[in-house]
Amino acid sequence: MHEKTIKLLEFDVIRQRVAQGALNEAAARRILRDLPRWDPQEVGKLKGLVAAVGDRMVSGAPEPREPLPDISSLLPKLGVPGTCLALDEAYALGVFIHRGEAVKQWLLGGEAGIMDDAKGSEQTSLRSLVLALPDALPLAREVFRVLDKTGKLRDLPVLREIHQKIRTLTKDVEVLISRYTQAEDTRYMLQSPVPAQRDGRTVLAVKANFRGRIKGIVHEVSATGQTLFVEPGAVVEKNNEILIERRRLEGEIRRILRELTGRMVEQRQALAGFHEGILYLETIRARARYAGETQGHFAQEGLGCGVILKQARHPLLGDHAVPIDFVMEPHTKVVIITGPNTGGKTVSLKTLGLFVLMNQFGLALPAAAGTILPICDGVYGDIGDEQSLSQSLSTFSAHMSAIAAIIAQATEHSLVLLDELGAGTDPEEGSAMAMAIMDHLLEKQVRLVATTHQSSLKYYGYTHEQVENASVEFDTETLSPTYRLIKGVPGESRAVDIAARNGIPRAIINQARSYLKDEQADVSALIQGLTMKHQELNTALKLKQQEEQRLREEQRRADLKELRLRQQEAELKAGAVGKLRRLLEESRKTLENLVREVKEGELSREKTVKVKEFLKNLETTVAVEDAALKVEACPCAVEPEPGPRIHLKPGTLVLAGKSKCQGRVFRADKNGSWVVEIGSLKMSFPEQDLYPLPLAQEEQKPLITLPDFSADMSPRFEISLRGMRLEEAIKTLQRQIDAAVLAGLREFSVIHGKGEGILQQGVHAFLKEQPQVAEYYFSRPELGGFGRTEVVMKC
Repeated sequence: MHEKTIKLLEFDVIRQRVAQGALNEAAARRILRDLPRWDPQEVGKLKGLVAAVGDRMVSGAPEPREPLPDISSLLPKLGVPGTCLALDEAYALGVFIHRGEAVKQWLLGGEAGIMDDAKGSEQTSLRSLVLALPDALPLAREVFRVLDKTGKLRDLPVLREIHQKIRTLTKDVEVLISRYTQAEDTRYMLQSPVPAQRDGRTVLAVKANFRGRIKGIVHEVSATGQTLFVEPGAVVEKNNEILIERRRLEGEIRRILRELTGRMVEQRQALAGFHEGILYLETIRARARYAGETQGHFAQEGLGCGVILKQARHPLLGDHAVPIDFVMEPHTKVVIITGPNTGGKTVSLKTLGLFVLMNQFGLALPAAAGTILPICDGVYGDIGDEQSLSQSLSTFSAHMSAIAAIIAQATEHSLVLLDELGAGTDPEEGSAMAMAIMDHLLEKQVRLVATTHQSSLKYYGYTHEQVENASVEFDTETLSPTYRLIKGVPGESRAVDIAARNGIPRAIINQARSYLKDEQADVSALIQGLTMKHQELNTALKLKQQEEQRLREEQRRADLKELRLRQQEAELKAGAVGKLRRLLEESRKTLENLVREVKEGELSREKTVKVKEFLKNLETTVAVEDAALKVEACPCAVEPEPGPRIHLKPGTLVLAGKSKCQGRVFRADKNGSWVVEIGSLKMSFPEQDLYPLPLAQEEQKPLITLPDFSADMSPRFEISLRGMRLEEAIKTLQRQIDAAVLAGLREFSVIHGKGEGILQQGVHAFLKEQPQVAEYYFSRPELGGFGRTEVVMKC
C-alpha cells in the first residue's frame, strides 16, 4: 500500500476528522497512525464493533461524553522503582479509571443489562471485548479516598490535626503583628498596615528611616531602599513553628502519595490492560460518532460480487457533492471511464478508492444502503500530474514511474486507479502503452478503473470480455456535466465545445471543427445515439419499477381489506351462534320449570296444553333462527342470471326469497305459492320470489352445512396457554386453529412459556399433526424466544 495513495485519495483528512471525535488524546493519535485492514476477517470484526457501538448510541442510555485524561506517560513511570506520583498525576489516573468504567458500563447496558440478550454477533463480540477488560474500579476508589472530585486532598484525620495547628499558630502570629499595626507608637513607622510574606514567614514593611526602632530580623530590602521587611522578634518563634508544621504536612502528603503509588504499582499490569482496552474502545467510539455525523451506511462485503456504489457522495465535498452510482460486475476486471473534461471522471475515481479505504478502516460510508465493496489487499493510484524538474521527470515519465511501482505490487485482490491513462505523449504511442498495461493487469486479474481521453481505448472496451466502457454524462444543451456515470457507453471528450464555452474565438472553433475527420463525426453520432437509447432504457426501467411498487401497494391494501372482511364475518357468525345459545338456555330453563310443575302436581289438561304451546313456540323460534342463519351462510345469495323461466315442480332447485337462499321445491301451496325445503326447514314463498336454477347447476347439488361453532370463535393474534394443563391447552389451541381457518387469519402467536418444557413439547406435537398449519417456529429472542411459538396457517 502506497503512502502516496493515501494522500492522493485524501484519506489522511478522513482520519483527522475521525480523530477529532475521540475523547482522549492518545486515542486520537492512535487513529491518526492507524491504517486500513487488509484481512477480510479483521475488517468484518472492526465494522461489527463500530456498528454495535453505533446502535448503542442511538438506542441506549445517554453516552458518557466526558474527556478521558491522557495517562500514557504515567504508566511507564509506575515501572520505575521508588517513584511517587504527584497529586495531579494521581488525580488524572483516578479520573481516567472512573470515566473509563462509566464507558464500560454504558457499553454493557448499565444495571438493566440491555446487552444481555444480544441478537447479533456484533453485540456479542463487543460484549466479550468489554467484559475482558480488567476491573480497575478498586484503584479509582483508592485515589478518591485520598482526593475529592476536584483533585484536592480530602480532610483526612492526620492532615486535619496539622491544619488545625497551623491555623492556631497563624492566628497567634496575627495577634502579635496587630500590636505593631494598630499601636499608635509603631503604626506611623510602617509603610503599610498590611503584613507581608517572605519565604513563608509573616513580616512587617518598615520605613527605612525607622530602622532599629522595631527589633527583629530583616529578610529583604525593597529596590528603592526605602522599605525594610522586618520579622519582629516576638513573631520569630511562632513563624518557626508554622514552618515546621508545614514541612510536617508536606511529609504526610508525600507519605500518602507513596502509599497510593505503591498500590498502583502492584496493579500496574491490570491498569495497563485497562488503559489499552479503553483506548481501543475509544477509537471504536470515534468511528461510530463519525458514522452518526455523516449519516452513512456500512458497505456489504462483496467477495465475488463486484462493486456497487449507490448514491455515493465524496465526504470531503460536503453539500456540494453530487451522488454517484457506479457498478462493476463480478466478471468485469477493467472499467474505462471516458467523457469530457470537468465531467467528474477523476472525482468518481477518487470516490471509489476513498470508499474502499474507509470501508476497510471500519467506517460507514456516505452512500445509500446496498453499497457493496470488495475487501482489497491494497489500493494503488496514479492520479494527477506529478512532473518534477528536480528529478527530470516529464508528465509521461512521472506517470510511467508510478505505474511501474503499482504493477510490481498489485495482485488479483488489489484495486488500481489510473487517471488519464496514456496521456502526456504521442496519442498513438500513449494508447498502445495504455492497452499493453491493461493487458498485463488483465492477465494478473487485477481490478482496474481507468479514465482516459484516448479514442482507441474506447474500442478496447468492446473487444475484451472482462473490460467495460463507461462515461460521464454531459448536457449538450447547457454544455455542462451532470456527474452521472453511464454504464456500457463510451463518452466524447467535447474538447471543441468546451473550448468555445471558455472564450476561444469562433473562427478558431470553426477551423478546429473542419479538421475533425468524418469518421470521428460518425463515431460521435453513434455515441450520442447510444447515450439516448441508454437514457430511454433508464426511464422505462424507472417507470416499470414505479408501476411494480404501485401494484404491490394495491395488493397489500386488498389483502388487508379481505382480512378485515373475514374478521367481521367471523364476528357476525359468532354473534349469531351466541344468540342461538341464549335462546337454548332460556328454553331449557322454561322446560325445566314445566317438568317440575308436572312432577309436583297432577297431570291436567291445562298443563298439557301449556307444554304443547311451549314446544310449538320453541319449534317456531328455532325454525326462524335457523332460517335466518342459513340465509346468512347461504353461498348462493347472488342475483340469478337472466333467462327463460323454468316451470316449477316438486324437486326443482330454486333460489328463494329476497335473500336468494338455495332450496328445493317440496310441493305446491295454495294461492299460487310453493313450499320450499331449505335444509330441514320448509317455508312457503310466492312463485314470483322463486328463481329456478339451470339444470347444469342443479345437478351439482351443493350441500349447505353449518360449521360447529364453539363458545368463542373469534380468532386472536396471540393466545396464552400458561397455567393450563396440557389437555386444556390443546383444546384451546384447537379452537384457535378452527377460528383462524374460518376467519382467514394467516398468522398468530402461542405463548406457552418455558418451564419444564411439557406444555411446549405438547403444543409442537399437536401443531405437527394439523393439516391446516403450514409451519411453526420459536419467536425472536426479544419477543419471547423459546417461550413463544409463531404459527403460520396454509393459504
